[in-house]
Amino acid sequence: MTKHILLVDDDELILEIAEASLARVGGWEVTTACSGEEAVLKASAQHPDAILLDVMMPGLDGPSTLARLRADPATASIPVVFLTAKVRHSEQLQWADLGGSGDLGAAGVLVKPFDPMVLANQVAEVLGWSG
Repeated sequence: MTKHILLVDDDELILEIAEASLARVGGWEVTTACSGEEAVLKASAQHPDAILLDVMMPGLDGPSTLARLRADPATASIPVVFLTAKVRHSEQLQWADLGGSGDLGAAGVLVKPFDPMVLANQVAEVLGWSG
């Protein structure tokens, strides 16, 4: 069965490149959202297999979007992978809850700029999806 990814970024060019990468290289169905608010609505309505979420967005940023997703039983269990140009290790630990302290609990963090030819493989690896 084809995986369905919700891709969230406020940058149109990044959305286009990542969507093409995930669809063509990964073979996945991709839905896009340009804001955290739109992402919350689409995640609730469509129940994607995973969400690739930009960290820095105007309005509802990535961590706040993830907190809203986690607060809603309908979207709480959807795995989320952050996509960010910020690479401070302390923030990555907080987002991914690697210490088990009950922070946001993202499945992982991928860094921009990304290589479109390997993005789908990186997402699959973080999520533990085979082939």
